[in-house]
Amino acid sequence: MTISPLEGPGRRLMVESGLASACEPVDVTLVETLLEQHYLLRGRLERLATEKDDTFRLTTGSGEHLVKVSPPGEDESVVDLQTAAMRHLEDTAPELPVQRVRLAIDGSDSVVVGEDDRGTRILRVFGFVAGPVWADADRDARQLAGAGEMLGRVDVALAGFAHPADGRGLAWDIKHFHHLAGLVTHTPDAAHRRLAGEVARLFSEAVVPRLNGLETQVIHGDYSPYNVVVNPHGDPFVTGVIDFGDTVRSAVIFDPAVPMANLLGRTPEDPWREAAAFLVGYERARPIVDAELPLLPVAALARLTLRALITNWRAQVVPQRREYLLAHAKDDWTNVERALSVPLADVVARFG
Repeated sequence: MTISPLEGPGRRLMVESGLASACEPVDVTLVETLLEQHYLLRGRLERLATEKDDTFRLTTGSGEHLVKVSPPGEDESVVDLQTAAMRHLEDTAPELPVQRVRLAIDGSDSVVVGEDDRGTRILRVFGFVAGPVWADADRDARQLAGAGEMLGRVDVALAGFAHPADGRGLAWDIKHFHHLAGLVTHTPDAAHRRLAGEVARLFSEAVVPRLNGLETQVIHGDYSPYNVVVNPHGDPFVTGVIDFGDTVRSAVIFDPAVPMANLLGRTPEDPWREAAAFLVGYERARPIVDAELPLLPVAALARLTLRALITNWRAQVVPQRREYLLAHAKDDWTNVERALSVPLADVVARFG
């Protein structure tokens, strides 16, 4: 099943990102067999809700692991990019609490599950990072700054990393926001469509003309509150950085824009307060170029709007994941509206 009003670059982005169609869930018995054959792992598999891949929590007598099977629309080179980025961080910055890749018994990073007319599916095993995710934890300004500083440290460590597939097309990459405006036709509420139009205007005027000149490197790409494990009652606040599925080479400012987008509007009386606290910590580790700082609030607004647009579209494409998708984006339009109520000049002044 394929639903899309998109043509050209937008359509290609959805296909390359594995978002343009649904896939059948991988057979659990097959996963169990491969784990035993290639990893000598045996235990209880619990399927976890995700956006597009098949993910399991594996509990064995000696511990827990996370098992991921890539969707058939995701190129093998992209899977290797994700793994290579994690390996790079493990080698160059072992002190960072980045999720570890477990090797198969033959020393490889992954195992081929199967192949069909849409591509090859790849199985990987990771260490399971126990604890609550940032989304489920109360956090104060100090903790938000701690989360920001951790992403800054990750970006510093990734600065020297390169991979043949790091220029992949990724719909979630903020630099492509203007190519996905056609998704607004799947937003039924007229007020929401107006909000999307206002953000698209800001992005086209402020960011698009400068895209080619922005500082770039490989970034995590999805440092969201659901991909950060924390200790709500101790230090350090961040105890795990997980899910490198959106790793890509893009503008550096787009990496902090992702978590900042998730923080917009959560304090209605001051919609940018939590995002500003996060940025303070990020810049402790990885200062943002002064000339690019004014683009950051627009990038955060674009990312939040992009999630709302893609979610509405994906809920139709993959109805079996509808509940998961809509749960992650249920307040997006409200938060976009709240954030837009503050003049951007005031936000930029606060960030500076």
